[in-house]
Amino acid sequence: MRTSIRGLASAVALLAGFAFTAGASAQEVTLKVHHFLSPKAPAHTKLAMPWAEAVEKQSDGRIKVEVYPAMQLGGKPPQLIDQVRDGIVDVVWTLPGYTAGRYPVISAFELPFMVTNAEATSQAVQEYYGKHAKAEFGEVHPLFFHVHARGSFHTRAAPIKTVADFDGLKLRAPNRLIGSALDALGASPIFMPAPALPEALSKGVVDGTVFPWEVVLPLKIFELAPNHAEMTSPRGMYTSVFIFAMNKAKYDGLPDDLKKVIDDNSGMALAQRMGAVWDKVEVPGENKSRERGNTIVELADSEVAKIKEITQPVIDTWIADLTAAGHDGQALYDDANGLIEKYSQ
Repeated sequence: MRTSIRGLASAVALLAGFAFTAGASAQEVTLKVHHFLSPKAPAHTKLAMPWAEAVEKQSDGRIKVEVYPAMQLGGKPPQLIDQVRDGIVDVVWTLPGYTAGRYPVISAFELPFMVTNAEATSQAVQEYYGKHAKAEFGEVHPLFFHVHARGSFHTRAAPIKTVADFDGLKLRAPNRLIGSALDALGASPIFMPAPALPEALSKGVVDGTVFPWEVVLPLKIFELAPNHAEMTSPRGMYTSVFIFAMNKAKYDGLPDDLKKVIDDNSGMALAQRMGAVWDKVEVPGENKSRERGNTIVELADSEVAKIKEITQPVIDTWIADLTAAGHDGQALYDDANGLIEKYSQ
């Protein structure tokens, strides 16, 4: 009898051990992160990989993160937001503006002259999202938003020095709103994801692009479009909004302690940090262009004022469209401006 009791106790202990192991294993998770730029781009080296390493370390290895750059898991860049919504991947870095008209509230920051620097404007976007745009991102779990530094003009044949120089140019546009601005300036906007631009430039499909200096280096735009025009005014011509988002069900299914790991690597602190990163990564692209002997001009204040005047109808139309859709378009625009100024002090 004594032997049987000991055997039974051993069996119970063994089963308990199995149960504990199974329970611990059930809390371990793998996150697949997908984005559209190369493994050499700052989006990979400065954002996705450091985020993955921080999450793995802070979770004591219970969260494993696999990062797939350059659309390695299939699809095209505009499909990334649907991939994370549908659970095809767990986390994406992408642009809401790649799906035109789908995220109109957050697009306030993609209007002309809605950027000072990336750090300040990223914080403005993050606060604005919390106040105004949660509903339109309800199908995913946003981790944080950020923007790139102000975009400049990069052209093949000659630099843009005046408003008249836009006339007839075919320029790659990053989103619908800046496309409308380019159209108002006399250029023909051509829409395509960033990775498609080098081939389009080399084949003459486009005459140039509006891009931050950061992208000029990894995509070798400084070789294909060696003429550059930038604004040194308090506001730049444009920026683009980026989202780092997680599948909602994947986040909701995490145990509380692992949710905290994700939360600790989300929100305003990450928006500010990534904005600062995007300001810093501007420098190598511009330096490489200068080292190569490319032409770089600063647009005169008088020309910037003309551009503002010509593109104002794009802003007016956005306000009217948002108001027609049931929002207070003017209030949204005013608050976005106010937040940019708040964080730019």
